[in-house]
Amino acid sequence: MSSSSDIILLFTVQSLLAMKNNLRVERAILRVTQQQMAEKIGVSRQTIVAIESEKYVPSTVLAIKIAKVCDKKVEDIFFLEDTD
Repeated sequence: MSSSSDIILLFTVQSLLAMKNNLRVERAILRVTQQQMAEKIGVSRQTIVAIESEKYVPSTVLAIKIAKVCDKKVEDIFFLEDTD
């Protein structure tokens, strides 16, 4: 069971790092629409919108699917950025 100090530490670490991505750029290179990208990986267009606007962090499986469609490594599309 987590103690309150563990939860506070986790919150602090997560607040210092932000998941960023360049999916919009990769999609433009491939010349595919949000809808086309969504269909290729099996999600809704709204999911692509949310990922590109960094309102949603994809699961590991979804990030791997996106990287595969883009023919890139996951870390070439998704990366952590220090916010401090």
